[in-house]
Formats: sequence, C-alpha cells, structure tokens
Amino acid sequence: MDHVARLRRLQGALSEAKLDFLLVTHLPNIRYLAGFTGSAAALLIAEDDATLFTDGRYITQAKEEVTNARIVIGTKSPAVAAAESVAAWRKRSGARNLSLGIEPESLSAGARDRLASLLRGKARMRSAPPLVERARMVKDQDEIRLIRNAIELGAGLFRVALEKIRPGVGEVEVAAAMEYEARSKGAEGMSFSTIIAAGARSAVVHGRASSARIPRRGFVVCDFGVILRGYCSDRTRTVHVGKPSQDARALYAAVLEAQLTAIAAVQPGVTAEEVDEAARSVLRKAKLARYFTHSTGHGLGLEIHEAPRLAAGQAQKLEAGMVITIEPGAYVPGRWGVRIEDVVVVTESGCEVLTPADKELVVIQS
Repeated sequence: MDHVARLRRLQGALSEAKLDFLLVTHLPNIRYLAGFTGSAAALLIAEDDATLFTDGRYITQAKEEVTNARIVIGTKSPAVAAAESVAAWRKRSGARNLSLGIEPESLSAGARDRLASLLRGKARMRSAPPLVERARMVKDQDEIRLIRNAIELGAGLFRVALEKIRPGVGEVEVAAAMEYEARSKGAEGMSFSTIIAAGARSAVVHGRASSARIPRRGFVVCDFGVILRGYCSDRTRTVHVGKPSQDARALYAAVLEAQLTAIAAVQPGVTAEEVDEAARSVLRKAKLARYFTHSTGHGLGLEIHEAPRLAAGQAQKLEAGMVITIEPGAYVPGRWGVRIEDVVVVTESGCEVLTPADKELVVIQS
C-alpha cells in the first residue's frame, strides 16, 4: 500500500478546504492513510507534517506499521494529545486564526466539547469535509487485489451453507459452520454478523442467524462476508428448501432480473441513483416495488459499508476503481423474501463482477 502517496494527496487538499490541520480519528481512515491497525489512535495532519498519537500498548506495532508519520506514545486520549499538540504549536509559532478540521461522526459530543475547551482561543475547530472518505471511494490496484482475495475466500462459505441447510437445522448452526470455515481458511473475522434467514424470516432484511429451525419448505437468505488483510467481502444468495411454487420462482426471477439490470447499468459517469432506479424499475413492473425496502448497494473496502450509496437522491457519479455491491431484494412480511448480491468493480467501460456468477435458484430437497 502506498501510504506515502495517499497522505500527500490529502495534505494537498487541506488548503482548498481552508484547514491548517486535519484531525483524523476514524480508525479505518487512519489505517488507509498511515497503515496503523491498532484500536486507539489519532492522526494529526498538516500540509507538511503528520503525527500519529497512540498509547503504550502499541509502541512496537506503531513503529512496524507506520512509516510516513511521526509517532507519539502517550497516556492521554490520542485525540486530546493531538489537540494539545496544536495548542502548543500555536504558542511556539505565534500563528493566529488556526483552523483544525475534525471528523464529526467519529467523535462523541463529550470528546468534541473537551477538544473545543482545549483549543479555545488557540485554534478554530470545525467539521471537515469528508476528504478521506472521498479518496477511499476509488480503490487502487492493491486494494482491488485484496478485495478479490477476500471474495475468493468467502466463496467457499456458500458451499458450506449448501451442505448444512436442511429442514430442522438451526440457522445459527449453518452460520457457525460458515464462520468456522472462514476462520480456518485465514479470515480475520466476518464482515458482519452472518445472515441466515429461513422461511418467513427470509422477509427480515437483516435477519441475523437465530435459533429458528429451517422449515421443510421455503426460501433461505444467506448473506455473508469475511475480512482478510483488513478488506471486506460481501455476498448474498437465496436458496429454496423443498419444491418451490410458481409464485416463489416468479419472485426469485424478478429479483434476479433486477440485479442483472442494475449490474448492466454500472459504468463510469452513471449516477448512484440511476443504478438504483435500474433495479427498482424492474421490481416496479413486477408489482414488487413496495417490497424493496433498502438501497440497491453500497461501496465496500476497509469497511463493509462505504461511500457511495446506491439509492434514490444519490447524485454521486461512478468512477473507474469504485467497488460496490449490487443487492436488490423483495420481502413480503410474514411470507418470504429474496435477495441476490454481488460485488462489482467499476471499469473504464462498464464493470467486472468479482463474486462467483452462479445465481440460478438452488433447490435443496427436503
């Protein structure tokens, strides 16, 4: 990972954002810029300088991981130590009207108040634009390679699910087998709590695996992903236990058509909203639009949910290098639900599907 180039690009954006300093406290952003993977840190960035603040637990780790910033080990909160550093710099330099940008969504109200108190009369603190998040939207080749690797590892989990899904088996038993496989193959963890939602529970959009038993007949939504070397994968497949009715097949076919239509719409210059509408229009024609209750997809990388978000009102234009999910669904409360999801990378001429392409309805005999 070229952390040096990433940090330089961000430093070049500070003046345009009218910031003397940027205090980065969101840990995935710190990892993106400096490579640090610890659980407590703050990265203070100026146009010609960067300092990572952390605590004594990470002396060795910080020195091994961070090569493009000075490292300060302290006993105080890293964000507080960073704010005190700004105040001390202002006193030494005599500079006036300093501006410190913060990441408001990663600071509690209490932490923000404390920083404001420390900086009162020394620097003006304000919410910064999402500079790091904008940079993270477009993945470099190293990132795309790591996402591919995570997807490849995650592909084997669906085979485990197909072996375990049988009438009477608990949803959590299926998820446990998948998660054991992930760990045994080298995953650092799961991207999110594995979703195994069977029968009527398949209509629960985020139906995390429960003690409920798989029925003799019905859909089973399997939504899962792994973290490998910091990067996430995400995939959803829906199978049917027992012989599916014509209505069940029609529901599955409509969701699949919506998903394929949305994938076909992905290309540079198209807005996130237009991809969402491509999927939604198919379900609207099938009179299923009211059962599609979430966005069509999202970016992923160091986090399972990143920008851009593919939804109505999202004017962000897609760019080559963006990695996004395409995951329309239809959920009829109390009856059933279907979701099909792939990860795609935007290319210069369209997109490439990174997840395995098998999407025909799998029927598991009861």
